Amino acid sequence: MERHIFGTENTSLFGESLVSVEKLNGKKVIGAKAYTLGEVKGADVDTDSWKITHLHVKLTDEAATELGFKKRFGSSVVCVPVALITAVGDVVAIDKSAEELRKSREIVEWKE
Repeated sequence: MERHIFGTENTSLFGESLVSVEKLNGKKVIGAKAYTLGEVKGADVDTDSWKITHLHVKLTDEAATELGFKKRFGSSVVCVPVALITAVGDVVAIDKSAEELRKSREIVEWKE
């Protein structure tokens, strides 16, 4: 399994890697306790630093309900800060549970 770290200066744990957004699209996003948050649908890029700041994640129905995001036109898409990402391989892993995400308000609804 290929693993990549985002949003950290210290990449010595898994090695420094570059991944195209196309390879991230469609990956499941899994939180603490194996909670399925959703699927990557895109990313935000800071054009000053040319770094990805957030991933766009299409929430599962369960996650949308648990996190309090109302569905518009059949699905909810949120912005997940890359600082929450602990690893990328077959899935994108974050270190927060649904309850922690709901309380912290670290993720926000994506607006085009």
